[in-house]
Amino acid sequence: MKAKKDEKEIPYFKYHPNPIETETFKMDETVLCECCGKETNVYYTGPFYCVENVEYLCPWCIANGSAAEKFDGEFQDYALVENDKAHPLSEEALAELTRRTPGYVGWQQEEWLSHCGEPCAFMGYVGLREIEDKLDEFVDLDGDCEYFGGRENLKYLLNGGSCQGYLFQCLHCGKYRLYADAD
Repeated sequence: MKAKKDEKEIPYFKYHPNPIETETFKMDETVLCECCGKETNVYYTGPFYCVENVEYLCPWCIANGSAAEKFDGEFQDYALVENDKAHPLSEEALAELTRRTPGYVGWQQEEWLSHCGEPCAFMGYVGLREIEDKLDEFVDLDGDCEYFGGRENLKYLLNGGSCQGYLFQCLHCGKYRLYADAD
């Protein structure tokens, strides 16, 4: 679906390629972006960590970094980006993720998974039903499930339910990663 602002499509976000589908951006009304001051029919609804209470941001101000700069904020908590010491993430990738990529909404504090030395792309909200045909395409599903009691608890994973899954995909090898939390 195309969103317009001066007849342009929304920017592409490497680490969140489908923000309209994941409903990180809403398109139900026209609002005023608090960063650029322009009217927009597409606005951000995800987390933004800053001192001020910012309600509306357009995707263009997120993509070009002006929103993070103006409000000294982050769209993903830097401390909760998975950063493997064996394959550390570059400062450039961390800056793009935290300051120029829309986040996602979780029950608890959102974590962003990585693989192959780079943050993964957030693909969407899932339950077991949405991933059961991909179970052999995960990097380490058993490892991803450890923090919520093991792979046997996948049966409780329900999209929109009390145990919510968040699907990530490695930009290099194409394998999936899973994060989950509960209300």
